[in-house]
Amino acid sequence: MLDNNEISILDLSEPLKLDKSDAAAQFTRATGKSGFIYVQISEEQRSIIEAVRLEQRQFFEQSANKKNAIAIDHNNRGYLAPGNAMMAGAKRADQKEVFFWGREAGPDDPDYQAGVPLCGPNQWPENLSGFQRAVVRYSQMIEQTGSLMLQIIALSLGQHENFFTSHYNRSMLRGQLLRYPPTELHPDQFGVAPHSDFGCITLLLQETSGLEVLFPNGKWVAAPPVENTLVVNIGDLLERWSNNRLPSTKHRVRNSGNDARYSIAMFYDPNPQSVVDPAELLPNETPQFPPVSAAEYILSRNKKSFAHYKQQG
Repeated sequence: MLDNNEISILDLSEPLKLDKSDAAAQFTRATGKSGFIYVQISEEQRSIIEAVRLEQRQFFEQSANKKNAIAIDHNNRGYLAPGNAMMAGAKRADQKEVFFWGREAGPDDPDYQAGVPLCGPNQWPENLSGFQRAVVRYSQMIEQTGSLMLQIIALSLGQHENFFTSHYNRSMLRGQLLRYPPTELHPDQFGVAPHSDFGCITLLLQETSGLEVLFPNGKWVAAPPVENTLVVNIGDLLERWSNNRLPSTKHRVRNSGNDARYSIAMFYDPNPQSVVDPAELLPNETPQFPPVSAAEYILSRNKKSFAHYKQQG
C-alpha cells in the first residue's frame, strides 16, 4: 500500500490478483487514522471516466432553464440549483450545483410502488444524447469497485467477505455530478460545508484540489486528486453498522482555484428496506445503536440538508 502523505492508497487495479485478506489488514490500518482511503483503479476504466466527465461538463454548461426543467424531486432525482443545499450546522448555503441520479425504478418497481423513500425513476436531460449511457456505464463501474470494497470491509471486521451481499440486492447506489465555482472568500463559505456522509461508503472521482478531511487530532488534511484513483470514505450508516469501529469522518470542499471544480460522488448503500443492525454484523459486541431502515435513515439526514424537502412540506 502506497502512502499519500496522511491518507493511504490501496491498490485495487487488478481485482483478480488481489489478496483480500491483506487488503483488509491494510484497510484496518488506514481507517485507524481516518475514515478515508484512496483506491487505485485500472487504467482500462479511463474511457468510461472520460466519457462521463465530458457529459458532466456539457450538462452544467446548459442554461439555467434547461437544467431546471429536471428540477430535483422528493426521491432525490434531478437537478439541484446553487443555494439549495446547506449542511446541518452550516452558517451559509453550499456553493455547488448538482445532478442527482440513482438506481432506475420504473412504474412497476416494487419499492417505487410501495412508496419506499429514495426510489423512483431518474430524470435524464432530453437534449444530451450520450448523457444517460455515460452515467449508467460509470455507475456500473463504481458498483463493481464498491462491491469489492464491501468484501474487504467485511473481512476487516472479522466477518465472511459476503456478509453484505444479501443487504445489497437492489442497492441504493446513488450519484451526484457536482460543479463547484470558485469559493467566495469568507470564513463560513464552502463549496460544501464540513459534514459526514449519510450512508455506508462513498466513492469519489475528483479532478482538482479542494477536498479536505478532518483528522482525529483536529487537523484538516488536504486530499488532492491522485491519478487513477477514487477517494473512498466511510459514512454514518456504516459507522452505526460497525458499532463505531469504522469512523465516519467530517470533510469539506473549498475551491480556491480560478476555475470550477468538478467531481462525481457515488454513495453505495444497501437495499432501501434493508435493516442495518450492528448486532448482526458484530454479534459478540454490545450494540451501541438500534436497528434502522437504510432508506429511512438516509432520508432523515437528507431532510436536514436540502431545501427541496422543506419546499415540498
